Amino acid sequence: MTDFVATLVSNPNKPALSDALLSHLAQALPETAKVIRLDRQIAIDVAFSARSETELDEISAKIRKSLSSEPVDIIVQPIAHRRKSLFVADMDSTMIGQECIDELAAELRVKQKVAKITERAMRGELEFESALRERVRLLEGLDAMVIPKVISEKITITQGARTLISTLRSQGVYTALVSGGFTLFTNRIGATIGFDEDRANTLVIHNGKLTGDVADPILGREAKRATLIELREQFALGQEETLAIGDGANDLDMIEEAGLGVAFRAKPAVAAAADARIDHSDLTALLYAQGYSRSSWME
Repeated sequence: MTDFVATLVSNPNKPALSDALLSHLAQALPETAKVIRLDRQIAIDVAFSARSETELDEISAKIRKSLSSEPVDIIVQPIAHRRKSLFVADMDSTMIGQECIDELAAELRVKQKVAKITERAMRGELEFESALRERVRLLEGLDAMVIPKVISEKITITQGARTLISTLRSQGVYTALVSGGFTLFTNRIGATIGFDEDRANTLVIHNGKLTGDVADPILGREAKRATLIELREQFALGQEETLAIGDGANDLDMIEEAGLGVAFRAKPAVAAAADARIDHSDLTALLYAQGYSRSSWME
């Protein structure tokens, strides 16, 4: 018999876990299940036990079916090791709301062309490295001085990101921002959000302008997974002690390697492969999922 928890989270701006909804949910739960409110009508834990993988799947399916029409994210995992010691996150469309390369392209009025390639690459329809090089070539001649302007005027931090990272770090969790984008963005954005470190690709600049090249080696799908493994081994952690989040195809290997891999408002293939998905709530869902009470958050 193994103990599990299903964490149910709604958008904090539109709480959905009413008493009426919980009464409906109760009909789908085992008699021994325990419902614990984590935060008003925003988040709850449902603790239960399962004797086998089959029974776990059956209980999980009943919970999901009961809430299928509701704007609620459901994260099911073993209670043991639900609190992680390493967090690795994608940046674009995950920790921030934009794709940085698309916003750079807008400065040269080629955003639509670049965004189409970005979308196909994130869906896994194009090989990441070649798609990145193709997009960067379209940025040739762009003045590097526009990058701070793009960050300040175009980039928005995803709701809950700062609270997530500050809370995790206060609990001794190591946090790494790992992006297929560019260091000129991750250095500043990673520091703004509060990450311990950031890794990304390097744009080649000559005489203050982008040359249209990106330096080798390319940090893509395999490198993201390798980073998670490297940091896991550096801190002598088990796989179950790691957490990763992302939205695109180049995040898939990293997400599958983590103890808990989460798809954030992700492309279909990523959502299907992840252990959990966040479609409705913000990034603080990852705090609820780890059992952090609201009173323990570092706002």
